Amino acid sequence: MTGRPGAAPFITFEGPEGAGKSTQVARLAAALAGAGVPHLLTREPGGTPLGTRVREVLLDPALSIDPLPEFLLYSASRAQLVTDVIRPALARGEAVVCDRYFDSSLAYQGAGRGLPGALLRDLTREATRGLTPDLTVLLDLDPAVGLRRAAARGQPDRLEQADLAFHTRVRAGFLALAAAEPGRFLVLDATRGPDDLAAEVWAAAQARLT
Repeated sequence: MTGRPGAAPFITFEGPEGAGKSTQVARLAAALAGAGVPHLLTREPGGTPLGTRVREVLLDPALSIDPLPEFLLYSASRAQLVTDVIRPALARGEAVVCDRYFDSSLAYQGAGRGLPGALLRDLTREATRGLTPDLTVLLDLDPAVGLRRAAARGQPDRLEQADLAFHTRVRAGFLALAAAEPGRFLVLDATRGPDDLAAEVWAAAQARLT
């Protein structure tokens, strides 16, 4: 069941670079459509005109951004997305599937960059007005493998250019978050085949639809 009784579920996807989130987001959207479930697909940062602009800044490999302004930019995009897109869709009874959400900030700017967890959680609570996903799919992957996958796609973005030690801390941050909330997280080995992963994701999503 969802955290909002009688409501459509809010499902997020998380993971390190190259974990295959976009593939699994698209597969879940197709499964929802096939089952006739009204749904909305979005992403972070992005999903709104403001978020799209912020995304361009945050991923620009030519820019150097300190950890705190980086987190504040993500939070601004997130707050706009929750207000303009996610909450209205949930209120209409649509399931919402989001490629990244606040867990990414806790992992990247918290575990990765070293910002204080209490600060991140307090500001995140304000930005989201307390909206927590009903299901978070964490696609777990060795960061060295993920970075090779990401590099094969073309020019690395600003985050993909960070060193392996940073991405190792990010992965550890994600796993710690999942361990702290096992009821919300579904942790999957991202080296498995996409069909197997999609089947597990769909089973978990169906459980939140009933």
